[in-house]
Amino acid sequence: MESGPAIFTGTVFDLFGAALLVWVGVRLRHRRPVALGVNPVASATVAVIAGVGALVLGVWCFGRV
Repeated sequence: MESGPAIFTGTVFDLFGAALLVWVGVRLRHRRPVALGVNPVASATVAVIAGVGALVLGVWCFGRV
């Protein structure tokens, strides 16, 4: 009964993290800014950390099932 919310939450975190990492990768490959008006290295670093963090949270949620 409690595994349903954990599966849903893990899926959401994993999809968000993967999409964020793909988006940042595409932006960097095309030499486009990740965030306007911000240092490009800092914005890419923060976005990658957020994407990896979301993936880790998703995996943790799946581990709770």
